[in-house]
Amino acid sequence: MAKTVLITGANRGIGLALTRHFIARGDRVIAVCRKSSDALDATGAQVEAGIDVTDEAAIGALAKRLGDTRIDILIPNAGILERDSFADPAFDGIRRQFEVNTLGPLQVVHALRERIADGGKIGLITSRMGSMEDNTSGGYYGYRASKAALNAIGKSLAFDLAPRNIAVVLLHPGYVATEMVGGSGDVTPEQAAKQLIERIDALTPERSGTFQHANGTTLPW
Repeated sequence: MAKTVLITGANRGIGLALTRHFIARGDRVIAVCRKSSDALDATGAQVEAGIDVTDEAAIGALAKRLGDTRIDILIPNAGILERDSFADPAFDGIRRQFEVNTLGPLQVVHALRERIADGGKIGLITSRMGSMEDNTSGGYYGYRASKAALNAIGKSLAFDLAPRNIAVVLLHPGYVATEMVGGSGDVTPEQAAKQLIERIDALTPERSGTFQHANGTTLPW
C-alpha cells in the first residue's frame, strides 16, 4: 500500500534522493524545503517551499496547510555543517547548527504530531559524528554537539510517542557525497537513500530509539 512521506531538506542531496526513491516505488512525497530546485520539481512530489525548519511560525503554517493529511513516514532531513575548531570555535556558527540540526527536527515533529499516523515512523537523519565513543579526532564542535543533542531528542521521542505506536530511529547515512561536504564521500546520495529507506521499512516499535548506520549496524552513543 502506498504511503505518505514527508521529507525536509528535500531540494538536494540526501533529501532529493529520498524523494526520488519513495516516488519511484509509488509513495506520495511531501517535499519540504526553503527553496525548491528544478530537480525536485521534476520528481512529481508535492513541493512545500518557503519552509525554514528554524521558523516555528512557518512550520505551524505548513501543518495547517496539510489539513487532515496523515503522514506515515516523517524524515526530518534538513541539516547544515559548518567547520570549526578549538582554535576558531565560531560560536555563531555553532548556534546556527543547533538551531537547524537539533531544534529544527524537534520543531517539525512537534508541529506535525497530530498529522503523524498512529503506527507511523520517524527517521531522524543524524550522524555518527554525534557519537561520544566514536569521536577519536576532536574538532567540529557545532556539528558534533548538535547531532549528539539530536540523538538525545530522538531517544526521548521514542518514549513519548510509544503510546501511539510511532517508532523513531536515528540514522547515520554514511559519508555521503553531497554539496554539504564539497562532493567528497564514500557513497552517493542515491546509495545512501536506498539504505536509509531499508532501515525505515525494517523499523519496528521494538527497535524504536536505536542509533543505526544506514548499512544496518548499531552505532555507539
